[in-house]
Amino acid sequence: MSLTLYAHPFSSYCQKVLVALYENATPFTYRLLGPEDPPAGAEWVKLWPLKKMPVLVDGETPVFESSVIIEHLDLFHPGMARLVPADAKQALEVRMMDRVFDNYVMTPMQAIVFDHLRPADDRDPFSVARAHEKLDDAYRWLDGALAGRQWACGAAFGLADCAAAPSLFYADWVHEIDPAFGNLRAYRARLLARPSFARAVEEARPFRKLFPPGAPDRD
Repeated sequence: MSLTLYAHPFSSYCQKVLVALYENATPFTYRLLGPEDPPAGAEWVKLWPLKKMPVLVDGETPVFESSVIIEHLDLFHPGMARLVPADAKQALEVRMMDRVFDNYVMTPMQAIVFDHLRPADDRDPFSVARAHEKLDDAYRWLDGALAGRQWACGAAFGLADCAAAPSLFYADWVHEIDPAFGNLRAYRARLLARPSFARAVEEARPFRKLFPPGAPDRD
C-alpha cells in the first residue's frame, strides 16, 4: 500500500518521523502543510480534527502520533534498520528513552518557543524559567545516561534517536547545552551528522526565519 505523510519540514515532530522514513529509504508521498499546497491542509484537518502534525496515511488507514507512526512503519513497512528492537526488554528501554526526549526535552523547548508567539502582555516568565530549569535537569540526566553509548540505547540507531534528533537540535537553540555535558553535546553532533537527520535539517533550512525566538547562525 502507498504511504502519504502530511507534515511540515520545520516541525520537530514531523522531522522525527522523516528521520525514520529516511533511515530505511521508505517511499512515501509528502504532502506539505502550508500555503504551497492548500488542499493538503484541508485533507489533514479532515483526517485529524485535532490538527496535530504529522499524520501518516497507509492505504486508507490514518496513523497519528509520531512514536506510533514510527512503530507502525517498523511493523508494516520494515526496512534494513529496525527502529524498535524485537526483544521486548530492549524495546522497553527504547520506548522509555523516546518518552524522555519527547516529554523532558521537546516539551520544555516548545514551551519556550510558544511563549514568544504570545502577545507581550500575555507572556509567562515563570513558566519559561521553569522550562529552562527542566531542560538543565534533562541535559544533566542524559549526559550521564549517554556515557559510553553511540546512540540513545547503545550501538543501534532507533526510535529514541529519531526523537532525540529534532528535540536536541531545537532545544540547544533556546537553551544551549552546557559544555560540561560533553557526552550530550557529542551525541547531538552525531545526530546532526547522521544522513537521515542531516537531510531533514537541510529540507527545513529555508524555514528558519519562522523560528519565533530567532534561529542562531549555526547548525
